[in-house]
Amino acid sequence: MSATRTYTALAIGLLMSATLWSQTAPDQALTLEQCLTIALEQNPLVLSSMQREKAAMARIEKATAYPFPSIDFNSDLEPQPLNFAGTRESYLGVSQALELPRKRTNRGEIAESESREVGMDTELLKREIAFLVKEAFYELLLVKEKIIYAKQNQELAEDYLQKAQLKLAAGDVAQVEVLRARVEGLRAANAVKVAISEESLAKARLNFFLARRKTAPLEIVGQLQRPFLELDLNKLQQEAFSRRPELKRLSYSIERESRIREGARLSIWPDLGVNLSHHYLQGDPTSWSFSVSVPLSFLFRQRQKAEIAEAQANISSLQREVDHMRDTIVMEVEEACTNAQTARDQILLYKDEVLPQAEEAYNMFLFSYQEGEIGGIELIEARKTLNEARKAYADALYGYAVTLASLDKAIGR
Repeated sequence: MSATRTYTALAIGLLMSATLWSQTAPDQALTLEQCLTIALEQNPLVLSSMQREKAAMARIEKATAYPFPSIDFNSDLEPQPLNFAGTRESYLGVSQALELPRKRTNRGEIAESESREVGMDTELLKREIAFLVKEAFYELLLVKEKIIYAKQNQELAEDYLQKAQLKLAAGDVAQVEVLRARVEGLRAANAVKVAISEESLAKARLNFFLARRKTAPLEIVGQLQRPFLELDLNKLQQEAFSRRPELKRLSYSIERESRIREGARLSIWPDLGVNLSHHYLQGDPTSWSFSVSVPLSFLFRQRQKAEIAEAQANISSLQREVDHMRDTIVMEVEEACTNAQTARDQILLYKDEVLPQAEEAYNMFLFSYQEGEIGGIELIEARKTLNEARKAYADALYGYAVTLASLDKAIGR
């Protein structure tokens, strides 16, 4: 690993360590927008990519720098080696390479295109991090919803136990009914513990993407339910074509190869080397000399032809990649829209039909159980159906939210 990379890694590590201690206060609940801001400002991968972008921009100035001049000294006819005082002939001059102005500009344009490519890598990484943060944020909201449902299920199990104990005292049921109710109560209590454990894991995952300690206190605020959007597939695909960093990066790559090809053509024209020297010759008056050198690059074009052919092949390859990426974008946007519509239909189905019917069925079975018309097994099954419907509804909300995040990523927002 080079010294530059070592220092960069060390700087990122120190910055990471500093951010670990500048955590948001535990009592401050974070919104999704705040989480995205923190992640994009503190994520080590984003910071590293931004530094690479700065390094690429610095190379622009390096590429456009003028060639260094050189001082030339020549000592001839010395009585002894390195006896400059006794020399009878010497030259002292300045040499400078003069290249065509367009060549230096072309190198700068190549470096600029390369810096834009790195910039698109940063944008692509930011969008990936943003999607992962959204996914982790919605996952934490989902787990919180499931904790609520698990506790509601526990309350129903406790209510069932109380009713079973009353019916046992009245002689309406056998002891096995109370035992069954206690088992269901234990299962419900364990489900709450499992949900709380899942919440800890979800917080650790979100903290990871926020570049925080996994065990750092974290509270969020937000709603799992997202507003329904009217999705125009054609407009979304066109928006993706104009936004996606991958397409922009490929366009900058084509631009870079085109300029490399132009630079190869410019290299056919020779640069000039000029020299101005002061000439001392013992016994003669001081004189000056001026020389110009011209390399015969235009007579030997094998290298230039190879560079032009290589650049042209790279351009053709990149154009094929553009076609493939556009097809990929069309597929990703269409898939995200389809998934969003499916998730929306599931939400409406559970909200309008499944959940109301499950709640109504449970209330009917609970009344029948209290009246002694059915046993505890039927009531347990009705409660399980209600709890599963609630969790499935939450899963549908989560699926729709993540699908919208996937759509944003596919569009390049």
